[in-house]
Amino acid sequence: MTTNAPLDGGKACAYTDYESGDVPAEYPKTGADATGTEAEVWEALREVEDPEMPVSIVDLGLIYDVTVEDEQCTVEMTLTYTGCPARDILLNDVKCAAETARSVQDAEVRLRFTPEWTVNMVTEAGRDDLREFGLSV
Repeated sequence: MTTNAPLDGGKACAYTDYESGDVPAEYPKTGADATGTEAEVWEALREVEDPEMPVSIVDLGLIYDVTVEDEQCTVEMTLTYTGCPARDILLNDVKCAAETARSVQDAEVRLRFTPEWTVNMVTEAGRDDLREFGLSV
């Protein structure tokens, strides 16, 4: 299994191919209902900040799912846009953070571009952090 490979076959960096429509009600996911090792992974992911602004990637709404099975963690996430220059840094930071959970031996980070990320996926805590950073949201 390839680590950090985009789910769309690698075309994501060449262009943005989002599906249109409203943000599904289940987003942003924050791991608030997670338990056990998955909760540990969510907590570790809260420590990962966007390289361009001091805001947790969880509060930015970039994490779409976390699963842990047999010491293997899979994190599904998106980027604020497909050409994000911090892509490799973020993917590595997320992988490393997920692997700090006690029962995780290996983590895989999968990029998803559906549903489309929008500012509506930022949590209230993330909006507060963005305002403190000087951005209007």
